[in-house]
Amino acid sequence: MRHNEPAHRPLRRYGNGVMNKTTVKDVPTDQERPAAAPRTVGGSRALAVLLVITGAAGLLAAWVITIDKFKLLENPNFVPGCSLNPVVSCGNIMKSAQASAFGFPNPMMGLVAYGIVICVGVSLLARATFPRWYWLTFNAGTLFGVAFCTWLQFQSLYRINSLCLWCSLAWVATIIMFWYVTSFNVRNGFLPAPGWLKGFFGEFTWVLPTLHIGIIGMLILTRWWDFWTS
Repeated sequence: MRHNEPAHRPLRRYGNGVMNKTTVKDVPTDQERPAAAPRTVGGSRALAVLLVITGAAGLLAAWVITIDKFKLLENPNFVPGCSLNPVVSCGNIMKSAQASAFGFPNPMMGLVAYGIVICVGVSLLARATFPRWYWLTFNAGTLFGVAFCTWLQFQSLYRINSLCLWCSLAWVATIIMFWYVTSFNVRNGFLPAPGWLKGFFGEFTWVLPTLHIGIIGMLILTRWWDFWTS
């Protein structure tokens, strides 16, 4: 034995008596991981499927409206298939200035936005996880979408005086995805909220989009009440 070598080495016994010098410190514990490491969270399969379905519905609506818009630009006398009567008239909506709020047809923006929603949903189905900033950015995008849809709803009902069925499909899809993404962020602590609100979102998220869509339905019903009942 060498004089500078300790008399006893910390040995651990495994299996058939094989000695190993590996200690517990060789395996990192949760306490040893960097405290500032970002927490990544993946959504449930239900949320993933909901995003895929609502994204696909919005994408379908944007695609159909875009095609009809191009046809209308080629032929001003073109009548879209969803122009059913003086109230339900997609043509009136497409010809309005509000249909190009940012200098280009609104549905072209929807083609990109709803495509992103589908990609997020598919990623969640593949068990992808994302950090807090990603979920908050996604939530901000859905907030912009529902705010823009609210502006379009007001313009449609009280300025253009016409209703587009494909637009309505996009409105419903956007409202649903917004409330469920918001619920996800609240329940996971990405958005600050009291305990009772987290509990509410955990059990009754469906109430908010149902109430939101119901209010819009009532506004549409009362706006053209004489037409619906005649």
